[in-house]
Amino acid sequence: MNSDSSIWASLPVPTLIIGPDNQIVDINSAAEGFLNVSAKSVRDVPVWDQVAVNDPLETAFERARSSGTPLFVNDVDVGSGQRAPMQSDLQIAPLNGTPGHMILMISPRELAGRMTQNHSVKSAAKSAIGMAEMLAHEIKNPLAGITGAAQLLSMNLGAEDLELTDLIVEESRRIVKLLGQVEQFGNLSVPDFQPVNIHDVLDRARRSALLGFGAHMKIIEDYDPSLPLAFGDPDQLLQVVLNLLKNASEASGGAAGTIRLHSYFEHSFRLRRSDGSGKSLPLQIEIIDDGPGLPENIKGDVFDPFVSGRENGTGLGLALVSKIISDHDGWISVTSVPGKTVFRISLSRAPETAA
Repeated sequence: MNSDSSIWASLPVPTLIIGPDNQIVDINSAAEGFLNVSAKSVRDVPVWDQVAVNDPLETAFERARSSGTPLFVNDVDVGSGQRAPMQSDLQIAPLNGTPGHMILMISPRELAGRMTQNHSVKSAAKSAIGMAEMLAHEIKNPLAGITGAAQLLSMNLGAEDLELTDLIVEESRRIVKLLGQVEQFGNLSVPDFQPVNIHDVLDRARRSALLGFGAHMKIIEDYDPSLPLAFGDPDQLLQVVLNLLKNASEASGGAAGTIRLHSYFEHSFRLRRSDGSGKSLPLQIEIIDDGPGLPENIKGDVFDPFVSGRENGTGLGLALVSKIISDHDGWISVTSVPGKTVFRISLSRAPETAA
């Protein structure tokens, strides 16, 4: 085996070789997965037609080529026609021994340290929910007494005063309902892992949404028909997709909108732990809506308990989604701008023996 070929194929970072005419000469396996293309299909394709960067790099790229010096670009969104942008760092350098050729390395920041972040978020969520569960249990009993007292009072009151007791009963019941959601959140059972056809889950969620909260929306299926089975709990994953569809439907404010359910396979997607080990999460599910986008002040905290962008929201829907995906050892992320919000779920595939 040629050692250079072996090293090239084994590089964990998406890497491209660019010719003097800025056309792609070759890409490694990691780049195939990152760009969701095959090396054969992009050879001789202009690099900036295939690699989309939210920063004009052409001039800096040519300067690095002419001066023979490396170029480092941090915190840019990199994507392609086949995948959503991901915040990344870029390293560009001349390829030694091959005049005019450049090497482009893409380091997705979103992938590095995800497992550590995921565990810390999971721990913080558990602490918050544990406290909320305790408070819910303690508050429900006195609330029941308040509701009962208000109902007794209403039996001997006139119409004007009845409005006040009705308000007490109505608001008490609303709080009890919220506390019930908190308790349900904390009592979520351990996932019943089994092979899951993720498209069956998406279809069930889509039909349910169109018959209820999402009746005003258009929901488009954009599936990879060759997607292998996921490994997870079908009922809990259905709850995840329903919550995300409901979130997207409510974001439209009652106006007609479009939600796209997109599935694809990304074989190089891995969570990297602090100890250097990693977990493969190649199955990708995206819920994409064309609503107004997430409010700027909560973009970084949408998966935290009790954070909501709606006036009367409980802030538990996305927190529950995050908890379920975390319990599946998966990953969920979100990118949002006005007109396009993408919730992306990454899951492991079912073991062949289980499938």
